This record gives sequence, C-alpha cells and structure tokens, in this order.
Amino acid sequence: MQRFLGLAFLMVLLVALPTWASQPLAVAYPPADHQTTAAQIFLIGTAPIAGSVSVNGQTIDRSPAGHFAPSFPLQMGENLFLLRYQTQELNIKVTRKSTEPAAPEGLAFGQDSLTPIADIARLPGELVCFGAIAPINAMVSVKLADQIIPLQRQTAIVTLPENSGVLTGLTQPSSANGSGQYAGCVKADATGELGQPQYLLNVNGASLAQAAPGKVYILAPAQLEVAEVRADQGVARTGASTDYSRLTPLPKGTRATVTGQEGEWLRLDYGGWIKSSETKIVASSVPVRSLIRGVTSRQKANWTEILFPLQVPIPVTIQQSRDTFVLTLYNTTAQTDTIRLSSNPFVTFLNWQQVEPGKVEYRFSLKSSQQWGYKLRYDGTTLVLSLRNPPQITPIKNQKSLTGVRILLDPGHGGPEDLGSRGPTGYPEKDVALITSKLVRSHLIQRGATVLMTREADVDLLPNDRAAMIQKMEPAIAISLHYNALPDDGDAINTKGVAAFWYHPQAHDLAAFLHDYLVKKLDRPSYGVFWNNLALTRPTVAPSVLLELGFMINPLEFEWITNPQAQQKLALTLADGITEWLVQNREPIANNH
Repeated sequence: MQRFLGLAFLMVLLVALPTWASQPLAVAYPPADHQTTAAQIFLIGTAPIAGSVSVNGQTIDRSPAGHFAPSFPLQMGENLFLLRYQTQELNIKVTRKSTEPAAPEGLAFGQDSLTPIADIARLPGELVCFGAIAPINAMVSVKLADQIIPLQRQTAIVTLPENSGVLTGLTQPSSANGSGQYAGCVKADATGELGQPQYLLNVNGASLAQAAPGKVYILAPAQLEVAEVRADQGVARTGASTDYSRLTPLPKGTRATVTGQEGEWLRLDYGGWIKSSETKIVASSVPVRSLIRGVTSRQKANWTEILFPLQVPIPVTIQQSRDTFVLTLYNTTAQTDTIRLSSNPFVTFLNWQQVEPGKVEYRFSLKSSQQWGYKLRYDGTTLVLSLRNPPQITPIKNQKSLTGVRILLDPGHGGPEDLGSRGPTGYPEKDVALITSKLVRSHLIQRGATVLMTREADVDLLPNDRAAMIQKMEPAIAISLHYNALPDDGDAINTKGVAAFWYHPQAHDLAAFLHDYLVKKLDRPSYGVFWNNLALTRPTVAPSVLLELGFMINPLEFEWITNPQAQQKLALTLADGITEWLVQNREPIANNH
C-alpha cells in the first residue's frame, strides 16, 4: 500500500508540473521596466526546443529543454533587448542606475543630501559630523549655533560592495572621486538644543543658505534618560539603521541609559542601538548599574536554567564557540563568591571574570562541541539563561530511529505575492519547496520523527512569523528548504549547486554536514556553506539552518529540480543526512525496558 501511494503521489506531481514543450517564447526575469545598479543582467526564459532564440541578433545557448539564461553588460540608462524566436518577438527594457550621487548644477544642494536627515543627540565632546552634495567648484560650510564649520570636498571615496557580493564573488571595494560630496565634523560641549544646522553654499560669488531637516541636541550627562525594552526581544544593532549588524537580542525588561539618538534609533550605554518603538522611557535619576552575587541552576524539562539575580535588568550579549558558551553582563560589578551548578548532561563547569569595570563574563565549559539551543528572559530582575540539554535516544533494534525527535521543516515562500525565485518557465520556487518538504517529511515520519511544518499549503507566511514558530515549537532542529537565485550581476548559466546557511555557531555543524552529505551522495555541485543573517537562521532554541537545494535560474539545474524522480531521490537523501547527523550527535540513554 505504501508503495502504491508513493507511485500515486508521483503521478500527481507529474500532472501538476507545467507543460513546457508547447510554451512559446517567454521571459521569466527580468520583469517589465526593470531597474538595477548592476553592471550586467541575465535574461531567464524558455522557448520550444525546435529552432533558435536570439537576443539583439545574437543566437544564445539553450538547455536540452529549451531554457536559457544568458548575461549581457549594461550601460548607464536604458538598455533594450529584442528577443526573437521564429516569428515571435519580445522587447525587454532594463534601466541601469548609478550608485553615485550626482552633483547638482548651478547654485543648489543635492536633493535630500543635507545631514542630519532627522534629529540627532550626542554627549558633550563627541564629534558631530555633517555632509552635503554640492557643485564640485563650490565652497560649503555649516553653521551650528554660533560655530561655522567649513566642509571639505571628498576627493577619494571608497565604496564597499553590498553583502550580496559574497554570493557572486564581487567583494572588492571600489574607489570614486567623491564627485560633489562635502563633509566635516565638530565637537560640541554646550548642552541643550543647538537647532537645525544651516548650510551655506557659495558658487562663483553667488550664495545660498539652506537648513538641514534634523536638529542637533547635546545631552546633559547628569540628566540622561533610561530606556526599557518593551518588545519580547529587542533588536539591538551596531548602528542606527537596519543596515547595521545585529547584536544579541535584549530580553523584555532590559534597561539601559540612553547616550545618543539618530531619528528613531536610540544608542544605549553598552554600545548597542535599538528602535525607540521597541522601548519606553522610564523614570530614573541614576544610570543603570547592578551588582551580582551568587549564581544557581535548576533542571526544567529538557533545559538547564541558570539564575543570575540582579538589581536591575541590564543589557547582555551571548557568544558561542565550539565547546564554550559565554554570557556577558554589562553595567554590572561582580561580588560573586559562590556558584551552584547542578549536575546535568551538558555543562562541565561555570567560571566568571570581571573583564573590565562594569562588564562581567560568565563562561560555561561544555561537555560536547554540539550545542542545542538557548533562551534568555528576565523574571523580575533575575536573568534566566536556559541551555538546552541534548536530545536523547533510546536504543532499539533500528539504531537510526528518530522516535521522539521533533523536526521542523519550513517550505520557503508561499502565497500569491511571495513566489520566491522563478525558473525559466516561470515555475515558482514556492511550489517545488513545498513538494520537496512534504517528501522529506514522509521519510522522516517513517523513521519515527515528529515533523512540524510551517506551512502545508500555498499560504502567505512572513519570515519572522516562521522564525517565531520555531521559537515557540522548540524542535530539536529546524531546516528551511529553498531553491536559489542570484543578484542581477550574477552568472546564471555557470552558477549552480547546493548551499547551506547558518547564523548561530550551534547550527554550523548541521549546515556543513547536510551540505557535504547532499553534494557527495547526490553528486551535485557545491555552492558553499555561508554564515548569513537570515530570519530562518536566527532562532536560538534549536540549531536552525537554511538549505538552498539548487538554482532555479540555471537552465540545466532547473530541469533537475523539477524532475519528479530527482525530487524523490533528493528527499530520501536529505532525510538520510538528517538522521545520520542526529544519531551522531544525540545523547544516548539506557533502555529501561
């Protein structure tokens, strides 16, 4: 019966897949009137096998199924591509935009170039910096309160590539002449509101004055406000925008002194930045400081809870390595003389060090190089750190049984708006990701696992909602299944293979193992193993990885991706890899039966 159901499911897949043989000339990417800053663009599409396809009169290569993905250089401005198959023609327009701000002509500042663009606050003695775009032959200065600050034209500016450059090999900084960019800084000591900076522009004897949108404030050190995190997990960053890297999320209730501001972002005294919407200002006449004394632990279900009693909830960070787990408490001074750490299967011992004034490190030495998850919360003013114990295995005849193991699978994308990447025929990633996930689930269930799915149908589900499901369900491991694409400046024809992504060190071994396992067992190309700040790799309660199982935009790999027999083999191999990794890393227990 199981074999019959499997064959029936294969037939359903075959019927469900699009019929491409009779499909006319079609382009799945780029979309109409596409704009990009890339120096090239790939055209992803298909046409009937018989005959040839040309782009601007040049015949292009196609896969055995008729798919194509050539790349073409782009000039600045509009680029027109005429695709022809027999009597059918398609016109594609791609506009390349410059990443460099254009210097204005005449007596004018560049649009929206005056800083600050929103109100900022600094401590006395800190640098306050200003910037503007103006004609290259101009004299530019800014007046702040009673100071005049001359701005210098930046003659050499180094631009870093986008993070996505790691995916295409474009990682080298580029230099520009600075065009009409002007900059300068000043230290301000007087506290209070200094108002909007007034920019002064002089070009060939003509002058113009214009105010920046934001105001400048200098904070009084004795009157600094205290912010309390009201979000369940406050998103702390290294700077004042989402372009900056994430730090350890701050548990709800965390308090810190505000030492600066840029628009909606608050700078906290330990160095992190957080959106003001995730906090509330609380009444306090003193900076946030705490002592810490004795530390205790307790066992709770599958977790070891370590209790750090504090006088006030302070900011914390986490750092994981192969066999250590480090918790850092800020604005804290240790008076610790006694630690009681209950015997457990995960932690060997706990030590601490006051590494600098107001900063204490608690270092856990672990019994295993594989960590299984952690949680942070405040219970009043006591910080509760929960470390997950290793999952256990009961020896039975089939040593690879996953009985009792909870595994979460996340089929990427979904719904009418989030198609994911699309192959040459327009077939969306969301559909094949769901097919593969269901096949993997079937194999894992046969081995006794409890398999949780973030979606089982074509529904909208935001990445952060999926991550929240992982945090709530607390599986042993979480795997998000996707199929890949590239930024516009990638090489769609020559890029292919399996990729794995991880964020927390506890997920690295799982990501690397599954990547290597699939590459070897399926004889597939390797695209690589990446550290990446993705919503589905950020959950802390379990090793969470994201797999890109192949490139939808690669014509040949797309044919493999959509082949039902290949899907079955991929799903079985992935289930084998998951099983083998869990068996290698789980904590064995004696069978009492």
